[in-house]
Amino acid sequence: MEKRIVILGAGESGCGAAVLARKLGFDVFVSDYGAITDKYKEMLDSYGIRWEEKRHSEDVILAAAEVIKSPGIPHEAPIIVKIKNAGIPIISEIEFAGRYTNAKMICITGSNGKTTTTSLIYHIFREAGLNVGLAGNIGNSLALQVAEDDKDYYIVELSSFQLDNMYEFRANVAVLMNITPDHLDRYEHDMQKYVDAKMRILQNQQQDDAFVFWNDDPIIKNELPKYSHGKLYPFAEEKSEGLGAYTEEHRLVFTEPVPFNMELEELALTGKHNLYNSMAAGISANVAGIRKETIKEALSSFTGVEHRLEKVAKVKGVEYINDSKATNVNSCWYALQSMKTKTVLILGGKDKGNDYSEIADLVKEKCSGLIFLGADNAKLHGFFGGFGLPIADTHSMQECVDAAYKMAKSGETVLLSPCCASFDLFKSYEDRGTQFKELVCKL
Repeated sequence: MEKRIVILGAGESGCGAAVLARKLGFDVFVSDYGAITDKYKEMLDSYGIRWEEKRHSEDVILAAAEVIKSPGIPHEAPIIVKIKNAGIPIISEIEFAGRYTNAKMICITGSNGKTTTTSLIYHIFREAGLNVGLAGNIGNSLALQVAEDDKDYYIVELSSFQLDNMYEFRANVAVLMNITPDHLDRYEHDMQKYVDAKMRILQNQQQDDAFVFWNDDPIIKNELPKYSHGKLYPFAEEKSEGLGAYTEEHRLVFTEPVPFNMELEELALTGKHNLYNSMAAGISANVAGIRKETIKEALSSFTGVEHRLEKVAKVKGVEYINDSKATNVNSCWYALQSMKTKTVLILGGKDKGNDYSEIADLVKEKCSGLIFLGADNAKLHGFFGGFGLPIADTHSMQECVDAAYKMAKSGETVLLSPCCASFDLFKSYEDRGTQFKELVCKL
Protein backbone atom coordinates (compact mmCIF):
# COMPACT_ATOMS: atom_id res chain seq x y z
CA MET A 1 0.00 0.00 0.00
CA GLU A 2 1.47 3.36 -1.04
CA LYS A 3 1.90 5.91 1.72
CA ARG A 4 -0.71 8.67 1.26
CA ILE A 5 0.39 12.30 1.13
CA VAL A 6 -2.41 14.86 1.27
CA ILE A 7 -1.73 18.39 0.07
CA LEU A 8 -3.94 21.24 1.27
CA GLY A 9 -3.99 24.23 -1.08
CA ALA A 10 -3.44 23.93 -4.83
CA GLY A 11 -1.33 27.01 -5.57
CA GLU A 12 2.30 27.13 -6.68
CA SER A 13 3.69 25.42 -3.58
CA GLY A 14 0.91 22.82 -3.22
CA CYS A 15 1.00 21.70 -6.85
CA GLY A 16 4.79 21.56 -6.83
CA ALA A 17 4.69 19.34 -3.73
CA ALA A 18 2.06 17.13 -5.41
CA VAL A 19 4.23 16.60 -8.50
CA LEU A 20 7.29 15.71 -6.40
CA ALA A 21 5.28 13.33 -4.19
CA ARG A 22 3.79 11.64 -7.28
CA LYS A 23 7.22 11.20 -8.88
CA LEU A 24 8.46 9.64 -5.64
CA GLY A 25 5.65 7.06 -5.83
CA PHE A 26 3.33 8.29 -3.07
CA ASP A 27 -0.46 8.08 -3.23
CA VAL A 28 -1.22 11.81 -3.65
CA PHE A 29 -4.45 13.72 -3.04
CA VAL A 30 -4.81 17.51 -3.36
CA SER A 31 -7.64 19.35 -1.62
CA ASP A 32 -8.41 23.08 -1.89
CA TYR A 33 -11.26 24.78 -0.04
CA GLY A 34 -11.32 27.46 -2.74
CA ALA A 35 -11.35 27.17 -6.52
CA ILE A 36 -8.25 25.80 -8.29
CA THR A 37 -7.02 27.78 -11.31
CA ASP A 38 -7.03 26.07 -14.72
CA LYS A 39 -3.24 26.21 -14.95
CA TYR A 40 -2.87 24.08 -11.81
CA LYS A 41 -5.73 21.72 -12.70
CA GLU A 42 -3.95 20.95 -15.98
CA MET A 43 -0.67 20.39 -14.15
CA LEU A 44 -2.26 17.96 -11.67
CA ASP A 45 -4.16 16.13 -14.42
CA SER A 46 -1.01 15.71 -16.52
CA TYR A 47 0.58 13.77 -13.65
CA GLY A 48 -2.61 11.80 -12.90
CA ILE A 49 -2.97 13.39 -9.46
CA ARG A 50 -6.40 13.29 -7.79
CA TRP A 51 -7.76 16.67 -6.67
CA GLU A 52 -10.87 18.35 -5.31
CA GLU A 53 -11.90 22.02 -5.01
CA LYS A 54 -14.34 24.05 -2.89
CA ARG A 55 -14.44 21.35 -0.21
CA HIS A 56 -12.33 19.11 2.04
CA SER A 57 -13.22 15.37 2.00
CA GLU A 58 -12.34 14.51 5.57
CA ASP A 59 -12.40 10.71 5.13
CA VAL A 60 -9.67 10.94 2.45
CA ILE A 61 -7.65 13.66 4.21
CA LEU A 62 -7.65 11.99 7.64
CA ALA A 63 -6.33 8.77 6.08
CA ALA A 64 -3.05 10.54 5.20
CA ALA A 65 0.33 9.50 6.57
CA GLU A 66 1.47 13.12 6.23
CA VAL A 67 -0.13 16.44 5.24
CA ILE A 68 1.62 19.23 3.34
CA LYS A 69 -0.09 22.54 4.13
CA SER A 70 -0.07 25.72 2.08
CA PRO A 71 1.47 28.55 4.14
CA GLY A 72 -1.68 30.64 3.61
CA ILE A 73 -3.94 28.28 5.61
CA PRO A 74 -4.16 29.41 9.27
CA HIS A 75 -3.37 26.97 12.09
CA GLU A 76 -6.89 27.25 13.52
CA ALA A 77 -8.70 26.30 10.27
CA PRO A 78 -11.17 23.48 11.21
CA ILE A 79 -9.55 20.90 8.91
CA ILE A 80 -6.09 21.66 10.38
CA VAL A 81 -7.40 21.19 13.92
CA LYS A 82 -8.88 17.80 12.93
CA ILE A 83 -5.63 16.68 11.28
CA LYS A 84 -3.67 17.65 14.42
CA ASN A 85 -6.17 15.84 16.67
CA ALA A 86 -5.73 12.73 14.51
CA GLY A 87 -1.97 12.90 15.18
CA ILE A 88 -1.07 13.30 11.48
CA PRO A 89 2.15 15.29 10.92
CA ILE A 90 1.73 18.63 9.07
CA ILE A 91 4.72 19.97 7.15
CA SER A 92 5.46 22.72 4.62
CA GLU A 93 6.30 22.21 0.95
CA ILE A 94 9.85 23.46 1.64
CA GLU A 95 10.33 20.88 4.42
CA PHE A 96 9.12 18.11 2.06
CA ALA A 97 11.29 19.19 -0.89
CA GLY A 98 14.38 19.57 1.31
CA ARG A 99 14.36 15.82 2.04
CA TYR A 100 14.98 14.94 -1.61
CA THR A 101 17.82 17.23 -2.69
CA ASN A 102 21.47 17.59 -1.69
CA ALA A 103 21.58 21.20 -2.90
CA LYS A 104 23.03 23.92 -0.70
CA MET A 105 20.25 26.11 0.75
CA ILE A 106 20.64 29.87 1.11
CA CYS A 107 17.53 30.95 3.03
CA ILE A 108 16.32 34.49 3.66
CA THR A 109 13.70 35.72 6.12
CA GLY A 110 12.87 38.94 7.95
CA SER A 111 9.91 41.27 8.27
CA ASN A 112 11.23 43.54 5.50
CA GLY A 113 13.78 43.42 2.71
CA LYS A 114 13.64 39.67 2.18
CA THR A 115 12.32 39.72 -1.41
CA THR A 116 14.89 42.24 -2.60
CA THR A 117 17.71 40.44 -0.78
CA THR A 118 16.60 37.04 -2.13
CA SER A 119 16.43 38.42 -5.69
CA LEU A 120 19.84 40.08 -5.27
CA ILE A 121 21.51 36.87 -4.02
CA TYR A 122 19.95 34.92 -6.91
CA HIS A 123 21.26 37.55 -9.34
CA ILE A 124 24.82 37.21 -7.95
CA PHE A 125 24.74 33.39 -8.13
CA ARG A 126 23.47 33.49 -11.71
CA GLU A 127 26.13 36.02 -12.70
CA ALA A 128 28.68 33.59 -11.21
CA GLY A 129 27.41 30.90 -13.62
CA LEU A 130 26.18 28.57 -10.87
CA ASN A 131 23.36 26.03 -11.29
CA VAL A 132 20.89 27.85 -9.03
CA GLY A 133 17.13 27.97 -8.43
CA LEU A 134 14.91 30.68 -6.90
CA ALA A 135 12.17 29.40 -4.59
CA GLY A 136 9.95 29.94 -1.57
CA ASN A 137 7.84 33.09 -1.52
CA ILE A 138 9.11 34.04 -4.99
CA GLY A 139 10.21 32.08 -8.04
CA ASN A 140 8.92 28.57 -8.71
CA SER A 141 7.97 25.96 -6.15
CA LEU A 142 11.07 24.37 -4.56
CA ALA A 143 9.41 20.95 -4.74
CA LEU A 144 8.70 21.33 -8.46
CA GLN A 145 12.31 22.28 -9.16
CA VAL A 146 13.58 19.32 -7.13
CA ALA A 147 11.19 17.07 -9.08
CA GLU A 148 11.94 18.34 -12.58
CA ASP A 149 15.42 19.89 -12.65
CA ASP A 150 17.31 19.70 -9.37
CA LYS A 151 19.92 22.44 -8.83
CA ASP A 152 23.19 22.73 -6.90
CA TYR A 153 22.00 25.80 -4.97
CA TYR A 154 18.59 27.18 -4.03
CA ILE A 155 17.98 30.76 -2.92
CA VAL A 156 14.83 30.46 -0.80
CA GLU A 157 12.72 33.31 0.57
CA LEU A 158 10.92 32.08 3.71
CA SER A 159 7.92 33.67 5.41
CA SER A 160 7.16 33.04 9.07
CA PHE A 161 4.20 30.89 7.91
CA GLN A 162 6.54 28.60 5.94
CA LEU A 163 8.97 28.39 8.85
CA ASP A 164 6.10 27.37 11.19
CA ASN A 165 5.90 23.95 9.53
CA MET A 166 9.61 23.28 9.01
CA TYR A 167 11.36 20.81 11.31
CA GLU A 168 14.36 18.98 9.81
CA PHE A 169 15.15 21.46 7.00
CA ARG A 170 18.62 22.99 7.20
CA ALA A 171 19.75 26.38 5.90
CA ASN A 172 23.44 26.26 4.97
CA VAL A 173 23.35 30.05 4.88
CA ALA A 174 20.57 31.63 6.99
CA VAL A 175 19.89 35.33 6.43
CA LEU A 176 17.71 37.27 8.90
CA MET A 177 17.20 40.89 7.82
CA ASN A 178 15.22 42.22 10.80
CA ILE A 179 12.23 41.45 13.03
CA THR A 180 9.42 44.01 13.36
CA PRO A 181 5.73 43.47 14.16
CA ASP A 182 3.93 41.79 11.22
CA HIS A 183 1.22 39.16 10.74
CA LEU A 184 0.38 39.42 14.44
CA ASP A 185 -3.19 38.44 13.56
CA ARG A 186 -1.80 34.96 12.76
CA TYR A 187 0.18 34.76 16.03
CA GLU A 188 -2.62 35.54 18.52
CA HIS A 189 -1.28 39.13 18.64
CA ASP A 190 1.71 37.75 20.57
CA MET A 191 4.96 39.26 19.26
CA GLN A 192 7.08 36.52 20.85
CA LYS A 193 5.29 33.81 18.83
CA TYR A 194 6.11 35.70 15.62
CA VAL A 195 9.74 36.15 16.76
CA ASP A 196 10.00 32.41 17.53
CA ALA A 197 8.76 31.60 14.01
CA LYS A 198 11.42 33.83 12.42
CA MET A 199 14.22 32.38 14.57
CA ARG A 200 13.32 28.87 13.35
CA ILE A 201 15.52 29.62 10.33
CA LEU A 202 18.45 28.67 12.63
CA GLN A 203 17.17 25.23 13.57
CA ASN A 204 19.47 22.39 12.41
CA GLN A 205 22.35 24.71 11.47
CA GLN A 206 25.77 23.09 11.88
CA GLN A 207 29.12 24.66 12.76
CA ASP A 208 30.25 25.08 9.15
CA ASP A 209 27.00 26.87 8.19
CA ALA A 210 26.61 30.67 8.25
CA PHE A 211 24.18 33.04 9.96
CA VAL A 212 23.97 36.49 8.33
CA PHE A 213 21.99 39.13 10.23
CA TRP A 214 21.55 42.85 10.92
CA ASN A 215 23.68 43.57 13.99
CA ASP A 216 21.59 46.54 15.19
CA ASP A 217 18.28 44.67 15.48
CA PRO A 218 17.46 44.62 19.23
CA ILE A 219 15.19 41.57 18.94
CA ILE A 220 17.75 39.41 17.09
CA LYS A 221 20.45 40.43 19.63
CA ASN A 222 18.17 39.44 22.48
CA GLU A 223 17.16 36.07 20.94
CA LEU A 224 20.54 34.91 19.61
CA PRO A 225 21.90 33.44 22.89
CA LYS A 226 18.91 31.03 22.98
CA TYR A 227 19.89 29.32 19.70
CA SER A 228 22.71 27.26 18.24
CA HIS A 229 23.79 28.36 14.77
CA GLY A 230 26.64 28.39 12.26
CA LYS A 231 29.40 31.01 12.09
CA LEU A 232 28.09 34.55 12.66
CA TYR A 233 28.31 37.19 9.92
CA PRO A 234 26.62 40.32 11.33
CA PHE A 235 26.40 43.50 9.23
CA ALA A 236 25.81 47.14 10.22
CA GLU A 237 26.33 50.64 8.90
CA GLU A 238 28.87 51.66 11.58
CA LYS A 239 32.20 49.81 11.75
CA SER A 240 32.70 47.63 14.84
CA GLU A 241 34.51 44.45 15.84
CA GLY A 242 33.42 41.16 14.22
CA LEU A 243 31.23 42.50 11.41
CA GLY A 244 30.99 40.73 8.05
CA ALA A 245 30.19 44.04 6.34
CA TYR A 246 30.06 47.75 7.25
CA THR A 247 30.52 51.17 5.61
CA GLU A 248 33.52 53.47 5.91
CA GLU A 249 34.37 56.65 3.96
CA HIS A 250 31.80 56.16 1.16
CA ARG A 251 32.80 52.51 0.75
CA LEU A 252 31.04 49.23 1.48
CA VAL A 253 33.57 46.95 3.20
CA PHE A 254 33.28 43.13 3.33
CA THR A 255 35.64 41.51 5.83
CA GLU A 256 35.42 37.72 5.48
CA PRO A 257 36.00 35.07 4.27
CA VAL A 258 37.54 37.15 1.43
CA PRO A 259 38.06 40.85 2.30
CA PHE A 260 37.13 43.41 -0.40
CA ASN A 261 35.36 46.74 -0.73
CA MET A 262 33.49 48.85 -3.28
CA GLU A 263 32.29 52.44 -3.65
CA LEU A 264 28.79 52.98 -2.19
CA GLU A 265 27.77 54.88 -5.32
CA GLU A 266 28.52 51.79 -7.42
CA LEU A 267 25.61 49.94 -5.74
CA ALA A 268 22.61 49.53 -8.04
CA LEU A 269 20.13 49.97 -5.18
CA THR A 270 19.85 53.22 -3.23
CA GLY A 271 18.57 54.05 0.26
CA LYS A 272 19.64 52.78 3.68
CA HIS A 273 17.40 49.67 3.65
CA ASN A 274 18.91 48.66 0.30
CA LEU A 275 22.40 49.12 1.73
CA TYR A 276 21.51 46.41 4.27
CA ASN A 277 20.05 44.23 1.49
CA SER A 278 23.30 44.61 -0.49
CA MET A 279 25.39 43.77 2.60
CA ALA A 280 23.41 40.61 3.33
CA ALA A 281 23.58 39.50 -0.31
CA GLY A 282 27.29 40.23 -0.63
CA ILE A 283 28.15 38.30 2.55
CA SER A 284 26.01 35.31 1.44
CA ALA A 285 27.81 35.17 -1.91
CA ASN A 286 31.22 35.65 -0.26
CA VAL A 287 30.53 32.76 2.16
CA ALA A 288 29.51 30.58 -0.82
CA GLY A 289 32.92 31.18 -2.41
CA ILE A 290 31.83 33.43 -5.29
CA ARG A 291 34.68 35.62 -6.59
CA LYS A 292 34.77 39.18 -5.23
CA GLU A 293 34.88 40.62 -8.78
CA THR A 294 31.61 38.84 -9.61
CA ILE A 295 29.94 40.04 -6.38
CA LYS A 296 30.94 43.68 -7.03
CA GLU A 297 29.76 43.52 -10.63
CA ALA A 298 26.43 41.92 -9.69
CA LEU A 299 25.75 44.41 -6.87
CA SER A 300 26.23 47.16 -9.47
CA SER A 301 24.04 45.64 -12.23
CA PHE A 302 20.92 44.52 -10.31
CA THR A 303 17.69 46.14 -11.55
CA GLY A 304 15.32 45.80 -8.56
CA VAL A 305 12.04 44.07 -7.73
CA GLU A 306 8.56 44.75 -9.13
CA HIS A 307 6.10 46.41 -6.66
CA ARG A 308 8.94 47.45 -4.35
CA LEU A 309 9.68 51.22 -4.64
CA GLU A 310 9.16 50.84 -8.39
CA LYS A 311 9.10 54.08 -10.40
CA VAL A 312 6.00 54.02 -12.62
CA ALA A 313 5.83 57.35 -14.47
CA LYS A 314 6.15 61.11 -14.15
CA VAL A 315 2.91 62.96 -14.97
CA LYS A 316 2.77 66.79 -14.95
CA GLY A 317 5.87 66.96 -12.77
CA VAL A 318 4.57 64.37 -10.27
CA GLU A 319 6.54 61.12 -9.75
CA TYR A 320 4.36 58.01 -9.16
CA ILE A 321 5.95 55.14 -7.19
CA ASN A 322 4.50 51.64 -6.75
CA ASP A 323 5.44 50.10 -3.40
CA SER A 324 2.43 47.77 -3.24
CA LYS A 325 4.63 45.11 -1.63
CA ALA A 326 4.68 47.26 1.54
CA THR A 327 2.12 45.10 3.36
CA ASN A 328 3.23 46.17 6.84
CA VAL A 329 3.97 49.46 8.64
CA ASN A 330 7.74 48.97 8.79
CA SER A 331 7.95 48.57 4.98
CA CYS A 332 6.12 51.87 4.58
CA TRP A 333 8.54 53.47 7.09
CA TYR A 334 11.48 52.48 4.84
CA ALA A 335 9.68 53.82 1.77
CA LEU A 336 8.85 57.18 3.38
CA GLN A 337 12.37 57.50 4.73
CA SER A 338 13.75 57.26 1.18
CA MET A 339 11.44 59.99 -0.22
CA LYS A 340 13.30 63.14 -1.31
CA THR A 341 10.20 65.31 -2.04
CA LYS A 342 6.85 66.07 -0.40
CA THR A 343 4.70 62.96 -0.78
CA VAL A 344 1.04 62.05 -1.23
CA LEU A 345 0.86 58.69 0.56
CA ILE A 346 -1.69 55.99 -0.33
CA LEU A 347 -2.52 53.76 2.66
CA GLY A 348 -5.03 51.04 3.47
CA GLY A 349 -6.29 47.52 2.89
CA LYS A 350 -6.72 44.56 5.20
CA ASP A 351 -5.22 45.67 8.51
CA LYS A 352 -3.10 42.99 10.27
CA GLY A 353 -3.25 44.59 13.73
CA ASN A 354 -1.11 47.54 12.58
CA ASP A 355 0.35 50.15 14.90
CA TYR A 356 0.70 53.29 12.77
CA SER A 357 2.60 55.27 15.44
CA GLU A 358 5.84 53.96 13.89
CA ILE A 359 5.30 56.14 10.78
CA ALA A 360 3.55 59.10 12.48
CA ASP A 361 6.63 61.37 12.59
CA LEU A 362 7.62 60.56 8.99
CA VAL A 363 4.06 61.23 7.77
CA LYS A 364 4.09 64.64 9.49
CA GLU A 365 7.54 65.44 8.06
CA LYS A 366 7.24 64.10 4.51
CA CYS A 367 3.56 64.02 3.50
CA SER A 368 1.50 66.76 1.84
CA GLY A 369 -1.64 64.60 1.75
CA LEU A 370 -3.06 61.13 2.44
CA ILE A 371 -5.29 58.86 0.36
CA PHE A 372 -7.02 55.96 2.09
CA LEU A 373 -7.68 52.94 -0.15
CA GLY A 374 -9.66 50.19 1.53
CA ALA A 375 -13.03 48.59 2.08
CA ASP A 376 -13.06 50.12 5.58
CA ASN A 377 -10.85 53.14 6.31
CA ALA A 378 -12.19 53.94 9.80
CA LYS A 379 -8.97 52.98 11.65
CA LEU A 380 -6.89 55.19 9.31
CA HIS A 381 -9.23 58.16 9.85
CA GLY A 382 -9.00 57.55 13.60
CA PHE A 383 -5.20 57.63 13.62
CA PHE A 384 -4.29 60.17 10.90
CA GLY A 385 -7.43 62.37 11.01
CA GLY A 386 -5.90 64.88 13.43
CA PHE A 387 -2.64 65.43 11.50
CA GLY A 388 -4.05 68.45 9.63
CA LEU A 389 -3.30 66.90 6.21
CA PRO A 390 -5.76 66.76 3.27
CA ILE A 391 -7.34 63.28 3.17
CA ALA A 392 -9.21 61.51 0.35
CA ASP A 393 -11.33 58.45 1.13
CA THR A 394 -11.36 55.92 -1.76
CA HIS A 395 -12.60 52.37 -2.25
CA SER A 396 -11.22 51.40 -5.67
CA MET A 397 -7.94 51.92 -7.52
CA GLN A 398 -9.66 54.16 -10.09
CA GLU A 399 -10.96 56.49 -7.33
CA CYS A 400 -7.55 56.39 -5.66
CA VAL A 401 -5.52 57.37 -8.75
CA ASP A 402 -8.05 60.10 -9.62
CA ALA A 403 -7.70 61.51 -6.09
CA ALA A 404 -3.89 61.38 -6.28
CA TYR A 405 -3.92 63.23 -9.61
CA LYS A 406 -6.03 66.01 -8.06
CA MET A 407 -4.08 66.22 -4.80
CA ALA A 408 -0.40 66.06 -5.84
CA LYS A 409 1.38 69.21 -6.99
CA SER A 410 4.23 69.40 -9.51
CA GLY A 411 7.53 68.42 -7.84
CA GLU A 412 5.82 66.03 -5.41
CA THR A 413 5.67 62.22 -5.32
CA VAL A 414 2.64 59.93 -5.15
CA LEU A 415 3.61 56.82 -3.16
CA LEU A 416 1.48 53.67 -3.01
CA SER A 417 2.86 52.06 0.18
CA PRO A 418 -0.26 50.67 1.83
CA CYS A 419 0.98 49.13 5.17
CA CYS A 420 -1.77 46.53 4.76
CA ALA A 421 -2.59 43.28 2.99
CA SER A 422 -4.52 43.68 -0.26
CA PHE A 423 -7.26 41.08 0.14
CA ASP A 424 -10.11 43.47 0.93
CA LEU A 425 -10.23 44.95 -2.61
CA PHE A 426 -7.60 43.06 -4.64
CA LYS A 427 -6.50 39.50 -5.39
CA SER A 428 -2.94 40.15 -4.16
CA TYR A 429 -0.40 42.93 -3.65
CA GLU A 430 0.72 42.22 -7.26
CA ASP A 431 -2.84 42.82 -8.51
CA ARG A 432 -3.01 46.05 -6.47
CA GLY A 433 0.35 47.28 -7.85
CA THR A 434 -0.47 46.29 -11.43
CA GLN A 435 -3.83 48.14 -11.34
CA PHE A 436 -2.07 51.21 -9.93
CA LYS A 437 0.56 51.15 -12.70
CA GLU A 438 -1.99 50.66 -15.48
CA LEU A 439 -4.17 53.55 -14.28
CA VAL A 440 -1.19 55.88 -13.71
CA CYS A 441 0.01 55.19 -17.25
CA LYS A 442 -3.41 56.27 -18.59
CA LEU A 443 -3.27 59.68 -16.84
